[in-house]
Amino acid sequence: MSPKIAIVGGGAAGLMAAICAARSGSDVTIYEHNSSVGKKILASGNGRCNIINTTATADDYFGTDPHFATYALEQLPFADFIDFCHSIGLLLDIKDDGRCYPFSNEAKAVLNALSSAVKNAGVKILIDTKVTKIEKTGDLFLIHEDHNKTKFDKVLIATGSQAAPQLGATDDGYRFAASLGHTFTPTYPSLVQLHLNSKIHPKMAGVKTFAEVTLYVNNKEIEKVQGDILFASYGISGLAILDISQKASLALLNQQKVTLSINLLPRFNTQQLRDLLHQLIAAVPNHTVETVLGGLVPAKTVAHLCEAVLINPSKIVSSLTPKEISKLLELITNWKFEVIGTHGFKHAEVSGGGVATADVDNTTMESKLVNGLYFAGEVLDIVGRRGGYNFNFAWASGMIAGRQMAKK
Repeated sequence: MSPKIAIVGGGAAGLMAAICAARSGSDVTIYEHNSSVGKKILASGNGRCNIINTTATADDYFGTDPHFATYALEQLPFADFIDFCHSIGLLLDIKDDGRCYPFSNEAKAVLNALSSAVKNAGVKILIDTKVTKIEKTGDLFLIHEDHNKTKFDKVLIATGSQAAPQLGATDDGYRFAASLGHTFTPTYPSLVQLHLNSKIHPKMAGVKTFAEVTLYVNNKEIEKVQGDILFASYGISGLAILDISQKASLALLNQQKVTLSINLLPRFNTQQLRDLLHQLIAAVPNHTVETVLGGLVPAKTVAHLCEAVLINPSKIVSSLTPKEISKLLELITNWKFEVIGTHGFKHAEVSGGGVATADVDNTTMESKLVNGLYFAGEVLDIVGRRGGYNFNFAWASGMIAGRQMAKK
């Protein structure tokens, strides 16, 4: 007789697991406390859903043991994922950098295809149903919700993380895991904006530019990325900031000193930039510093750059001393800001930390402590880089859990 399976959480990992288990003949029920499944799928990628990345390896993940993800990724090669998408009627638009989107460029297409596949497989979906407790009694599990208790042979915890509580995210998965004897590492926001200790950034709110960002933890260089940055009233955002936010957020959690260095003109090395500035000074000697710099960097930053090096922005560029030019160049290429926090789980795309992977078999996603209990997706202590990698692990771990749970 096929096992009776409960999946707690109707996100990417839960839906994938449900399809795989039900297609193998299992009796599957999804418990979802939101009014519909897949809310984070709909919101992902600014409504476009970067569904997977063709290049994913364990090097794209973070956690106590990032290589926990290796086996799952190997079990879902991209060709197999394409086949799965075709089996649910979903076509992908594959980009040169490995990112993939639904061909319609709408996240709704992904959720519609998954939802239809789940229903066609005979999965029972209980929306607006909050699980309050998971209990193991003998060989069975009791799922408690409202005033009901239902028995299941196997249970998958695929509740996700605390990221985006406005979409229904909670810490329920960690609580369930703890009640069943598991440990979890402290969680922290990832792919999130950062707060700065500065009086300058609120005055530059709205300034967006391409820059190189270097992350320092305890004065040691940790990571360097290039991309858009956006100054905001609370601090700084942009794709480059999201890319370094995991390491910054984890360092803050560990009460380490976090600093950003921003190079506003990464297209030039220091000598090239010096030569360029001298050429401009020679070409327009009677222009002001404000005018000349405003042609190189965002105009809203010029006054603050000048203020930091004690130069009047109205000063004529031909009167700049070599020392003043060096100071300007140093600041333009190495403008440092102290990071004092993140913009929180509400604004984070994902969460780091989670259920300890040491307690889970990475080849089955089954708990090493409780037979018949499985975990998949973001509830585990695995978090990926920006670019479809978190979905990558959700699909892969969900697939493995679903297939394993279906076994008698």
